[in-house]
Amino acid sequence: MTSRNGTGPDIVILADDLTSAGDGAAPFRRTGHEARILLSAGAAAPRPAPGGRTVPAPGVRAIDLGSRLLDEEAAVACTERAARLSADAALLLKTVDSTLRGHLAAEVRAAWAGSGRRAVVIAPAFPAEGRVTVDSVQYVRGVPVHESDFARDPVHPVRCSDLAEVFPEAVAVGPDRVTELPARVGDGGLIVCSAASDADLDRLVAVVPHLDDVLWVGSPGLAAALARRCARLPGAGAAVPVPAPARRPLVVVGSANPATRRQLAALHDRADVQGVTVGDDPDATAQALRDLTAPVLTLRTPDERRTPRSARALARSLAAVVRALTGEGLVDALVVTGGETSATVLRSLDVTGVDLLDEPEPGVARGTPLGHPRVPILIKAGGFGDDGLLLRLCDLVRQPPARGDHA
Repeated sequence: MTSRNGTGPDIVILADDLTSAGDGAAPFRRTGHEARILLSAGAAAPRPAPGGRTVPAPGVRAIDLGSRLLDEEAAVACTERAARLSADAALLLKTVDSTLRGHLAAEVRAAWAGSGRRAVVIAPAFPAEGRVTVDSVQYVRGVPVHESDFARDPVHPVRCSDLAEVFPEAVAVGPDRVTELPARVGDGGLIVCSAASDADLDRLVAVVPHLDDVLWVGSPGLAAALARRCARLPGAGAAVPVPAPARRPLVVVGSANPATRRQLAALHDRADVQGVTVGDDPDATAQALRDLTAPVLTLRTPDERRTPRSARALARSLAAVVRALTGEGLVDALVVTGGETSATVLRSLDVTGVDLLDEPEPGVARGTPLGHPRVPILIKAGGFGDDGLLLRLCDLVRQPPARGDHA
C-alpha cells in the first residue's frame, strides 16, 4: 500500500486528542505496520539521522490535532488544513470519539473538504468496548450515549445519540444493506454505517474497492477493521524490542471518568501501590511522591469533575510532577490516562511523538517517546476498560519480556 504520490506516508490518521491518535494507530502496528503518533502536524516532517541522511516517515502517521480542546472555529481550521496536507495518503482516517464527544459534525465536514475524497464513511462503533451503532443511534453498553455518563462530560457533554440528526444530509446503511456501499461511495456524499460487531465493520470495509476514494471516520473499531484489510505480511514491519521491566512505574490519572476511577481504586487495593492527589503546589506533590516507598506509584487529580480551565491547570500540575520525577530517575515507566493529560505530560517532557510498540488491550497504546526521557509509556483513554485494566497494565510494564518477544 503506497501513498498517491509515492513519497508520503501510506496511512494518515487525524485525531482530535492524543488517546484517539493512539487508538487509531495501534491496530495497524498490530498488523505489521510501523506506526508513530505525533503531537502536532508540524512534527510530521522527516527527521535527520546520523550521517545527515533523512529518515522517511513510518507507514502509519497518527497526528494529534488537539482539536477537542479548541473552539469549533479553530477546530475546523486545523482539521481542514491537516486533511489537505494529508490528501495524498493511500488511506485517510479521521478518528472520532466512540461516544460522539467533541466537534463531531464540524470536524468531519472540515476533514472532507480538505481531503478531496469522493465520499465519507462514518462508522463510530467500537464493539470491544460495548459501543455500537444500531439504526444510526450510538449506544454504550445498551444505553444511548446521551443518557450515559458521557452526557455529563465537563467539556463536551453528549446531547444527541442519533447520527441521522448529527448528519441530516447523510445516507444510512445498515449491516443488512452493506452491499449498497460501493454504489453509495460512487455517488459521493456522507454515509452513516451502523455496526454492532467487528464482523459488521469488517464487511463494510471489505466491500469498498478503493480505500482512497473514502475519508474514513470512526473509532478504534473501524481502525482495527481497516488494519485487518491492510495487514502486512508477517515480519514485514520493523521489529521493536519490548522494553526492559520497569522497576517503578508511575500511573498518572487525569481523567474523571468513572471507569478510570474504578480502575484506580482496584489498583490501590494492592499493598504494593501508593499514591497522592495533585494539589495547587506541584513541588509539594512531587515531594509527597518521593517520600513513598511502594514499587508502584500513582498520581491523580481529584475525583470530582472540573471546569475546562481548572482541568487544564491540574493537567499542567500533573505534568510538572511527572517531569520532576522522571528527570530524577525515580520512575522508569508511565501509564497515563486521559487525552489532554497524556498530551500535556509528554509536551512537558519535550516529547514530540511516540513510536508505537503494540496495543496490549483495546484502546491502549504502548510505545517509546521521541525525545527524552526514553521511558516506555502506555496511553489509555479515560472511558475504556474493565475495573482490572490498570492492574494488568502495571503488571505488564513490570514483567520481563518472553524470549524473542517483539512487536
